[in-house]
Amino acid sequence: REVKEKTGFYWKNHFSTIGIIGMNEACTNYLKVNITTEKGQKFALKVMNFMRDEMLKIQEELGDLFNLEATPGEGTSYRLAMIDKKRFHDIICANEEDYKKGIAPYYTNSTQLPVNFTSDIYETLKLQDDLQTKYTGGTVLHIYIGEQVNDMSVLKGLVRKVATNFKLPYFTITPTFSVCSAHGYLNGKQEICPKCNTETEVYSRVVGYLRPIKQWNNGKQAEFNDRKTYDIK
Repeated sequence: REVKEKTGFYWKNHFSTIGIIGMNEACTNYLKVNITTEKGQKFALKVMNFMRDEMLKIQEELGDLFNLEATPGEGTSYRLAMIDKKRFHDIICANEEDYKKGIAPYYTNSTQLPVNFTSDIYETLKLQDDLQTKYTGGTVLHIYIGEQVNDMSVLKGLVRKVATNFKLPYFTITPTFSVCSAHGYLNGKQEICPKCNTETEVYSRVVGYLRPIKQWNNGKQAEFNDRKTYDIK
């Protein structure tokens, strides 16, 4: 009501979102190199700058607000890869070799690096920093670690280094963990409970939130199996 009273419109302060899926695969298909290369980085930054400029033009033309966001894409990263594979048989997906063996295809989220590129978090940060800051809306770099880190001083040191030395707006530290219905929390990926030998539920962050991996779509499950976790020391 207050927005209507001030502006004359109910939704004047609302905005629309433009998101990106598969910049890495755009580089692979168009340039024949991935986003981790110098050529791929330059192309991705050029596309991001173009999209920002076009978004401003659209805002001025329509009088509506837009933001450029690294949308989660839990479903579209799989769905669009499936559609493209049916329409364009030669198009390259993120897990091309596994796709040829019958595994579900997927696209890499937004302008992220290939999920199996490196276990060195600082290499990832250097390649992601400039790209992450191009978004005008939500974006986050997930630092996937295989197991819980028990030494809090290690995590504090990592958070301080990232926040001090890099510009990216948001990052998470995400361990994989398992849950037994009888014995509760288990560290890391443990599909069978070591105490009662029953099947557990393995949890990780699908993109923005934690869910049992069994509930993920086929594309996201394929991505999880490809993921390299980061060495936190």
